[in-house]
Amino acid sequence: MSGNAFFGVFAKSPIKPIEEHILKVHQASETLMDFFQHVFKKEWQQAEQVRLQIRTLEREADVMKRNIRIQLPRGLFLPVERTDLLELITQQDKIANKAKDIAGRVIGREMDIPSEIQADFLTYLSRCIDATKQASNAINELDELLETGFRGREVTLVEKMLVELDAIEQDTDEMQIKLRRQLRHIEGEMNPIDVMFLYKIIEWVGDLADIAERVGSRLELMLAR
Repeated sequence: MSGNAFFGVFAKSPIKPIEEHILKVHQASETLMDFFQHVFKKEWQQAEQVRLQIRTLEREADVMKRNIRIQLPRGLFLPVERTDLLELITQQDKIANKAKDIAGRVIGREMDIPSEIQADFLTYLSRCIDATKQASNAINELDELLETGFRGREVTLVEKMLVELDAIEQDTDEMQIKLRRQLRHIEGEMNPIDVMFLYKIIEWVGDLADIAERVGSRLELMLAR
């Protein structure tokens, strides 16, 4: 997108590029579902193709982030601070970065996810992706919040969405504990280095939900101001 075209988007709505960015980073996290389906089957060539898709999405999100930082107009007459919007986009971008890191680490070691934990791992991953989706849903209410001056029923709606986001993140915490406990029971049968990396992947998947919650927290701070 050219500079003039991008500025034209901001001229219509200073919020729209931020909403488009969260959709992109959520797409990167969502693509991990397809990625791990191939990993479970040790379909490394197909998994690599999906990893490249995630990397492309992360790079596209990174370009969007830089454009927003550079071209977000100063002196906007908005009920939110420019610095708050910039911090929001920084947090959003970390979701795509984490998805890329997860896929890269798994492919790099061709990690074997034990069959005993695959079903629960996928359920856990899906719930973490629910968190990035909920963050995306909340951020995509920004235009409506702007129109209402961050007041009224729209604020109540978004606050309820953020409460649900917190609940999803708490679910993922409990699921991570369960998954780590399951892995501990079978880790004696595995290569110790593989075990170490698998624990890290479980943690990183949980980071998707944690970062999504931080996105929600930034939006909540904006509502409070």
